[in-house]
Amino acid sequence: MKIAVDAMGGDNAPEEIVKGVALARTALPETEFTLFGKRDEIMKYMDDFKNVKIVHTDEEILMEDEPVKAVRSKKNSSMVLAAKAVKDGEADAVFSAGNTGALLAAGLFVIGRIKGIDRPGMTTTLPSLEGDNDTFTMLDVGANAESKAKNLHDFAILGNFYSCNVMNVTNPRIALLNNGTEYDKGDKLHKETYQLLKDDQSLNFVGNIESRELLNGKADVVVTDGFTGNAVLKNTEGTALSMLKLVKHAIMDNGVTSKLGGSLLKKSFGEIADKMDYSKHGGAVLLGVKAPVVKAHGSSNAVQVKNALIQLHTMVDSNITKNLSDYFASHKAEQAASKVDNQE
Repeated sequence: MKIAVDAMGGDNAPEEIVKGVALARTALPETEFTLFGKRDEIMKYMDDFKNVKIVHTDEEILMEDEPVKAVRSKKNSSMVLAAKAVKDGEADAVFSAGNTGALLAAGLFVIGRIKGIDRPGMTTTLPSLEGDNDTFTMLDVGANAESKAKNLHDFAILGNFYSCNVMNVTNPRIALLNNGTEYDKGDKLHKETYQLLKDDQSLNFVGNIESRELLNGKADVVVTDGFTGNAVLKNTEGTALSMLKLVKHAIMDNGVTSKLGGSLLKKSFGEIADKMDYSKHGGAVLLGVKAPVVKAHGSSNAVQVKNALIQLHTMVDSNITKNLSDYFASHKAEQAASKVDNQE
């Protein structure tokens, strides 16, 4: 197995990316990693090069670059060359912690979409604090700022497949993120999407879900547009970090008794922080393109990079792209046949 790595993408690149590759190499000794980026900088952080190749490039796509323009104008950038390696069959999957929009563009224009999918969705795994499963899947979380009802319906199909085949959830409950649980809530987009999901008998659609219920185990797959999904994701992350800071300040600023109580609860606080850390499940997956693509948080450290690379390995090993393509085509064919039967 070969994984292409954009070594220059991310706030802490290339140091944390390279160190993450070194950790992943230990966990995945039979996997070959190709790092695209500035050779001299990469070599500073890699002790040896067993199962590691470097493809030198002086170009890189920056976080502030306009995504589509950057992919088209910086054809020798680390991100574009990593995606091209997948397209040319030189790698099985691509990883980056860089510019999200640019990675989406590279996935669309360089690697290509699965037939029938108009817009791939960025998919992430978040913690469930209650219920039978300890995580749930949400998409789209940033690939598409604007979506049509058909796109959100496709996200539900993609999410259903991912939940079943990657997260090992049986008959996942699918919910639509909305501003209320009633069926007639939301704008025109959400009302149309609600009806499409309700009419799709192959999906276990459980209705609308409000953002305050996301972490309470009410659904296994949550469908939304990329703008809303990205805002909710960042708000969830920010709230969790802020609450832990508040607890820390409450302990440290209130005398010896509070500090003593805090020391006794240190393990419990650590468990809470671990539970809320969605990065341990890997990065966000761009579902709907012809090869596995994973985007890690821009501020990812080496351990988070390692987790994302292990996630990529699992996706390649399970042949997820071909299976997803077959599933999506079969699902659409069944829907078309059902529509004809109903008309007759």
